[in-house]
Amino acid sequence: MDTQVEAHRSHTPVVRKVGAGLVLIIAAALAIKLALGIVVWLFWTVVTVAVVVAIIWALKTLIW
Repeated sequence: MDTQVEAHRSHTPVVRKVGAGLVLIIAAALAIKLALGIVVWLFWTVVTVAVVVAIIWALKTLIW
């Protein structure tokens, strides 16, 4: 009976390690997605500001 308990306990660390690895992979994927989202948001914000500045400059050049 002790061999069954020992066999069961030997699998538990493997399962816990696999679970921890999956959690780590999922957390890393979410962190990368969040970081890329921030970079994309920053890029489009800069593009929008550049377009507004270009429009203001063009109107100023044409009108004044």
